[in-house]
Amino acid sequence: MNDDKNYYIQLNSKVEKMLKTSEFLGSGHNGIVYLLPNNRVIKIFKNKKVCQGEYNIFVKTRKSKYFPKVYEHGPYYIVRDFASGKRLDKYIKKNGINKKISLNIIKLIEEFSKLKFNRLDIRCKDLYLMDDFSINVIDPKNNYSKIVIYPRHLMKGLNNLGVIDEFLSVVQVERPKTYELWNFRFKQYLEENIK
Repeated sequence: MNDDKNYYIQLNSKVEKMLKTSEFLGSGHNGIVYLLPNNRVIKIFKNKKVCQGEYNIFVKTRKSKYFPKVYEHGPYYIVRDFASGKRLDKYIKKNGINKKISLNIIKLIEEFSKLKFNRLDIRCKDLYLMDDFSINVIDPKNNYSKIVIYPRHLMKGLNNLGVIDEFLSVVQVERPKTYELWNFRFKQYLEENIK
């Protein structure tokens, strides 16, 4: 979770009780996640501001099918639905991408726009793919504070997986105007960063 082992977060007895019956799922830059027995997860954050920011996004997206339902939160934790399925990048690495996945990614970014996100982007590793190829978001961040007008990180991930051309060919057919923006911006990004 963090190279600094000298931090300490005070959790209440209710959260400590939850953790006793939980299973470690993973850790990242902002926190650590445990699976609870009721098919929910608890994410413990290092920073209460980051926790509050993620919680605020979940509140604003509570009617969206792409985001998990939140059951409770505190200054350093959020309890929400478990996002089952396979991590998008791992799935694509093993199975490739198809038209249905590409369309669902397009629709997800369109949903971000409907939710009035300023950051129309997300990393591949923060998306989980269900058996029917529907998508769940697990780790939204900076969606209302940072401005990104196309899915740069997502496309970078798809490029690294070798499927960006397949993805963009679906965008070109299904959303020609979107394709013009995304293709132009991503080529520009690659040119600026390959130097």
